[in-house]
Amino acid sequence: MGKKDINYVWTDKKRTLFGWPLSFTRYYLTETKFITQRGFLSIDEDEIDLYKITDKKVKRPFFQRMFGCGSIIIYSRDADTPTKEVHCVKNVRAVSDQIDKYLNIMRDRYGIRGRDMIMHDGFHDVDGDGIDDSY
Repeated sequence: MGKKDINYVWTDKKRTLFGWPLSFTRYYLTETKFITQRGFLSIDEDEIDLYKITDKKVKRPFFQRMFGCGSIIIYSRDADTPTKEVHCVKNVRAVSDQIDKYLNIMRDRYGIRGRDMIMHDGFHDVDGDGIDDSY
């Protein structure tokens, strides 16, 4: 599957000094996943299903804010990525709103609400199939 086969809702690069996208870290948002891609010759990708996101925080430090950038910290129920920082992207508030929009669409599709993401007695059933999804 190539880049052309995936419909990205939003994409941007991690920005460096002066808000320039001079980095080998790229962020993608699809209707179902948030993807981080790192590397130049060897590429490492990490995906988080949107319905697994439990919370997020927007940070706008002074130097990022000077160049219209900010960072988003995503907290999720993903086994290998419980916390992800989307570092220094343009229009951070609009990106955060887009994540919220598709997060709610995915939660509605799977019938998940915030209370469903809380573990009870070590048993965690995200998709409602009766199987513990806390692996």
